[in-house]
Amino acid sequence: MAAPRILLAGDVFGRLNQLFKRVQSVNKSAGPFDALFCVGQFFPDSPERLEEFMNYVEGRSSVPLPTYFIGDYGVAAPKVLSTASKNSANLGFKMDGLAICENLHWLRGSGKFSFQGLSIVYLSGRSSSEGQQFGTYSQDDVDALRALAEESGVVDLFLTNEWPSGVTTRASLADVPAEASDSSGCDPAISELVAEIKPRYHIAGTKDIFYAREPYSNTDAVHVTRFLGLASVGNPKKQKFIHAISPTPACTMSASEISVMPSNATLSPYTFEEQTGRLKEVTKRPGDSMSDSQYWRYDVSKKRQKSGDGDGLCFKFIYTGSCPRGEQCNFQHDMDSREQFRRGVCLDLLLKGKCEKGLECSFKHELQNEAENPPRRRVGSGSMTANRSKECWFCLSSPNVESHLIISVGENYYCALAKGPLVEDHVLVIPIEHLPNTFTLSQEFESELVRLHDSLQLYFQNRQKEAVLFEWVSKRVSHANLQVVPVPSSRAAAVPDIFNMAAKKMGFKLVSKKFDNILDRRKWLRTQFDENSNFFYAEVPDGTILTLSVDENEKFPAQFGREVRNCLLISETIQNYFQCDLSHSDQMLSKCVEPEMQPFHLPLLGPYLVQQVEVIIHLALSLCRLLLVAYETGL
Repeated sequence: MAAPRILLAGDVFGRLNQLFKRVQSVNKSAGPFDALFCVGQFFPDSPERLEEFMNYVEGRSSVPLPTYFIGDYGVAAPKVLSTASKNSANLGFKMDGLAICENLHWLRGSGKFSFQGLSIVYLSGRSSSEGQQFGTYSQDDVDALRALAEESGVVDLFLTNEWPSGVTTRASLADVPAEASDSSGCDPAISELVAEIKPRYHIAGTKDIFYAREPYSNTDAVHVTRFLGLASVGNPKKQKFIHAISPTPACTMSASEISVMPSNATLSPYTFEEQTGRLKEVTKRPGDSMSDSQYWRYDVSKKRQKSGDGDGLCFKFIYTGSCPRGEQCNFQHDMDSREQFRRGVCLDLLLKGKCEKGLECSFKHELQNEAENPPRRRVGSGSMTANRSKECWFCLSSPNVESHLIISVGENYYCALAKGPLVEDHVLVIPIEHLPNTFTLSQEFESELVRLHDSLQLYFQNRQKEAVLFEWVSKRVSHANLQVVPVPSSRAAAVPDIFNMAAKKMGFKLVSKKFDNILDRRKWLRTQFDENSNFFYAEVPDGTILTLSVDENEKFPAQFGREVRNCLLISETIQNYFQCDLSHSDQMLSKCVEPEMQPFHLPLLGPYLVQQVEVIIHLALSLCRLLLVAYETGL
């Protein structure tokens, strides 16, 4: 198989006519090429070029070959990208580009995808604290790339809009353009990322000059990295704005091939000379140390930096279990905190002492003990948290429970409508006890789950629908919820193919096994579940179980099942997960409480019964005591 032939371009500034004229010329003389990747600003920098740009977006002009861009800022960028984001074809997992028009794809945020065997990573937008929807990258985008850096395999291409700070360090001065010394168009965060990702090629724009740096070696890697800075399309200095490469995918190369060291290779521009002696203890972190910031996730306040003897925790160590700086790191390598992170405790909480996401955070906000279900101690407090369920959305005793959504309550499980439903009769089956997954309950309680399953199946079949069940089992899940989502019977046969297609797109392969009854399925699932790894499973209408074991260090989206169901019925409107029309939910509740769902569960007597159970029991006991006293005293 021939290596992919790739064209790279710098800032386009909306000059699509000039860009594609050059692309067609190069394609005719040296092609054919498989794709074009654009870095730097892609959208026009003035309204005068908007008509030319929109001719391609609206289909009046054609894009000659698959084109991918990351510079999501400029004139009309918010309008065009907002429209593309709402397009039904762009919903779900789209790290390989959102379609703007035929052959034109927007690489949004940050991500990683495969193109003809090439592993491509990107960071779209520029650094900004303004929190704009388009044109800037977020801390979450950066953190996602930090996580990708921990995955196995070599990244072939890394695309960024701006240059990494310090890329000319240790380079041959004779080859460095004079404009490269200007700090504008450079980003230190990209320097940190590229030092961790270690791509074979790093391509950037923005500085409006062409610069091909000598290859440089990487720490803890055998391959070299080549940096390419590209000028803008139609720049007045006639600097090179388009470049062709044909890299063999690293995944197909042998160890000897990928470790070839060019004769002009230099040391990495992002590493620093080791000091000869051990660093003296410091009482504050140097504010200008870029090497330290590489392993620190947050720009913490000066007050915390000066709080004494390196009290901050090292992000790199907490996340991966090791830190290349070793004893020279100015932050603590705390094994207890590392273990807490492995058990699913929120990283923000460990590092910053608080989590700003609040209820939106899916991680645990309590320290975890070694026992299976131990009493837990909140970070920053000195007392045991006997009221952990008060913060859990799914615990019946919590003041936060959405009681109006509850359908019925049994001995070990209760049923509720989803707060953010994929469809109006999206149901959750939830253990009453605060447990992380449905396998934690003893196997003797499976009979109740079977009755629930059969009742829900009957309910949906009476409405010409079939039920799809799925659960994400992870240490980071605090309270288990088995999702039951209906699909029209006419589309039920397509469900396994869509699950498998979505998993394949993400680089995973689902294990498939078919059973005649749910008890056999549950018994088999228990044999597949490993407490040391994450686990996803889905039951599709024909009785097939699809499973996937995910190592702790592998990244797998917890909302995978929801996204697959969304792909199946893409026209459905997905409600915001944190907003709920109560009147609409009550209508759904009255619709779903049907006789066939109640043969083994007690129907609710009112929307607030769950919260009043303890009060009723207390009053009943008090009344019994009064009657007993009255009887004994002869009153």
